[in-house]
Amino acid sequence: MSVEQDFRTALGSLSGLLMTSQPLETTLTRVAGFAVTAIPGADGVGLTLIEAGQPDTIVASTNFVRVVDEVQYRLREGPCLQAVADRRTQICGSLGGESRWPRFGPRAGRLGVHSALSLPLLVTDRVVGALNVYAHEQDAFTASAVRLGELFSEPAAVAVANAQVLAQTQRLAAQLESALTNRATIDQAIGIVMSRSGASAQEAFDVLRERSQRDHVKLADVARRLVEDAMRRARHRR
Repeated sequence: MSVEQDFRTALGSLSGLLMTSQPLETTLTRVAGFAVTAIPGADGVGLTLIEAGQPDTIVASTNFVRVVDEVQYRLREGPCLQAVADRRTQICGSLGGESRWPRFGPRAGRLGVHSALSLPLLVTDRVVGALNVYAHEQDAFTASAVRLGELFSEPAAVAVANAQVLAQTQRLAAQLESALTNRATIDQAIGIVMSRSGASAQEAFDVLRERSQRDHVKLADVARRLVEDAMRRARHRR
């Protein structure tokens, strides 16, 4: 299969990914795999996301990619971080002698990684992360490879951003469900305390809160234990 055919195949697969609603890590893993096929010269690809202002390699097509990225993060220099900061493609064909990253470059070279292509993942006016492509050989990425990488990074950024939104929505939904469940349990516990002591709703709530503070246990957990105990007692009386 030719380079152009490989690229079109990877791009078609990536386009199909835009229409799915898979978990974040699954989406990123597939994007990284497609990138290895799409970009000539790639020996490994990693996807870095920026969360809370910090970079993190979420997935890597092979283990050495994660090792190289961790060196970047530790030293706070390298093509990935530069691509994110400048919002521009970064390419190097001889990392061991790269003056832009005097500490990172030699370390990458000693790991047997000599070429890097880092592509910022841009969605409208923000950077969601970077696509990091590495090769063991020097000067592995031609001008054509860089162009294909940049073409690939555009829909890849959209796929990553969509997956992030989906993951955040799922987290919020789970948190809301948990909050509603906790609220219902606390209301049940308040009712139990009221029926046992004749206290008002506010007084019953204060009893639960004081127990929570005394035992260093979350209020929802105090309420759940009280409800479960009441249910056990009710079953035993039958």
